[in-house]
Amino acid sequence: QVQLVESGGGLVQPGGSLRLSCAVSGMISGIYTMGWYRQVPGKRRELVASITTGGVINSALSAKGRFIVSRDIAKNTVHLQMNSLKPEDTAVYYCNVVIFATDYWGQGTQVTVSS
Repeated sequence: QVQLVESGGGLVQPGGSLRLSCAVSGMISGIYTMGWYRQVPGKRRELVASITTGGVINSALSAKGRFIVSRDIAKNTVHLQMNSLKPEDTAVYYCNVVIFATDYWGQGTQVTVSS
């Protein structure tokens, strides 16, 4: 089994910053991609940013210039540094890992951007 434990969500004012973290444990040999998705009610889950074992980053247009994804391969953790947050960034953020072409998900952490 694979376990993903997220932390770092919460309430922040517009223009503020948050850092999300995700620790992965279990049968994790073969991790290829780690990253973050988000979802708001009534909409599809969407990619925020991901990073491969080789360091290749894929990010949404809305995240470019504001969000930074990073991973610690030795510790099996992935982080999302979110800066200049906007109200439209409000969503449940999910950690994702891909192991041998199978997606695994965290339980989600709420991020609310509001004054």
